[in-house]
Amino acid sequence: MRNKKYPYYENPEIRDLKDLLAVKAEAHPDKSAFIYPVKGGEMNKDYIDLYNDVNALGTWMYARKLQGKNIAIIGENSYEWIVTFLAAVCGGLVAVAIDKGLPEDEIQELLKKGKCDAVMVSGSCRSKIRKKSGRRIYCMDDFEAYLDEGRGQLNKGKTDYKKYNVQPDRTAAILFTSGTSGFSKGVELTNKNIAFEINNTCKLFRLEGNVLAVLPFHHAFGLIVGIMMVLYHGQTVFINKSLKLVKNNMEEFQPQTMFLVPLFVEFFHRQIWAEIRKRGKEKAFRTLMKSTNAIRKIGIDVRKLTYDSIRKVFGGNLQYIICGGAPLDPMYVQEFRTWGIEILNGYGTTECSPCTAVNRPFHHLDGSVGQIVPGVDARITDEGEVVFRGDLVMKGYYNDPEATDLVLKDGWYHTGDLGYITDDGFIMLTGRKKNLIILSNGENISPEELEMDLARDDAVQEVLVYDEQSKIIAEIFPVEEHLGDQEYFDALKDKVNKGRPLYKQIVRVKLRDEEFIKNASMKIVRHKNIFPTAGNSGSNIGSNIGSNIEE
Repeated sequence: MRNKKYPYYENPEIRDLKDLLAVKAEAHPDKSAFIYPVKGGEMNKDYIDLYNDVNALGTWMYARKLQGKNIAIIGENSYEWIVTFLAAVCGGLVAVAIDKGLPEDEIQELLKKGKCDAVMVSGSCRSKIRKKSGRRIYCMDDFEAYLDEGRGQLNKGKTDYKKYNVQPDRTAAILFTSGTSGFSKGVELTNKNIAFEINNTCKLFRLEGNVLAVLPFHHAFGLIVGIMMVLYHGQTVFINKSLKLVKNNMEEFQPQTMFLVPLFVEFFHRQIWAEIRKRGKEKAFRTLMKSTNAIRKIGIDVRKLTYDSIRKVFGGNLQYIICGGAPLDPMYVQEFRTWGIEILNGYGTTECSPCTAVNRPFHHLDGSVGQIVPGVDARITDEGEVVFRGDLVMKGYYNDPEATDLVLKDGWYHTGDLGYITDDGFIMLTGRKKNLIILSNGENISPEELEMDLARDDAVQEVLVYDEQSKIIAEIFPVEEHLGDQEYFDALKDKVNKGRPLYKQIVRVKLRDEEFIKNASMKIVRHKNIFPTAGNSGSNIGSNIGSNIEE
């Protein structure tokens, strides 16, 4: 066991996503690229299948005169979604990824904002697309017919799509931000952006096993990091079709790595400890964790055997969780490490393709969001803001030069995050500029600090801290057994306030009986939560996930 600096991994570089597909199809044509459930079983798509399907669909797109057009992709995670995206970005089209879960009116607005000429939509979302919009609409239910037509065109010698040379600086994809302000902007990414991101981020981490994909593909983290980097490593992706099936998928597929947002990590952690307490084993289990941590420091590692029951929750083979999209309390990293699963916390933003930093398997700093991706310039402004420069930074916001100019200054992308960089190149975040609570006495407070302390209590499912008339308010959505338990949370408030200066103390706790509204990366939307929300959390994963923990 070590935790020290070591050389970057050396990997062959790709020029663009078209190059990626060709290289992998030639290197291991018969290896599974994707496995996904279908009626009556599973479908297995090898790397050569993926390559051929992308070329067939791209050729079909050319036959439909879609070259150079903006095509929206709307639907649940699926092989069809991925092939549509790849066919577009490898053939001179612009793939516009839109969240299927948005209300119909918001989808229409994004279609308009993205200037979409056509839409590829799944059957379950077809009703959200208006026929009278003037856009061409294609349904994924007819996907095989599109592929068959494309294959027929290829057999007739129609090879314009296959011969297309990717223009690295041309907009390839528009991914809409899911910022906590609730206002979406279309981020323009190029093949150059995405290739740089893949080539350089993969110098920090080498994937050596299969992956269960649960994050939404319309989100940059779920798509570029959770899918494209897996393909770059030549590994297999099992596509999760529903959060209700995550537990079953983990047991069946036994992933080696998963890409998750903190909401999932926190949910799994809560379920594990709930099962331990249910069995009356909490004190004994904490003692066991201390002892295995102690002997691991002298080189004796018994985690795989000792915590086998916990590892079975994740299929028994999980080694790494790559976590990003929102802050994660280092407590989770430390406890999962004790159980033999390393959480590699990372950091990024859609505007940076998206990953800018990640902890490494054998060189990590708990509490940080990782080491800066090689080849990326990072610095801290005089105001304490984290900014980045490099080939992973977006072209800009689509048709929004004013918004672009606010964040891109002299080539530097301004994240809006506050933090600092350690001597070893780890990024430490301290809060968001726009979230700062500025009290009437002039004191500045990062609500994230208080939120993290409150969230460590098992009775807290979600929490938001904000200013109300120069008083710090904590609004909490409790776990089910503590709903409405004001006395409990008032005591928690006093516990969190203890030792803090008066200006940093929480004045009042408000309790909710419904979840907070969240964006696509599962972060709470701070400025929309005067409204109730419906079922947008990890609670849909399945309440019985802790049932595999044995005594």
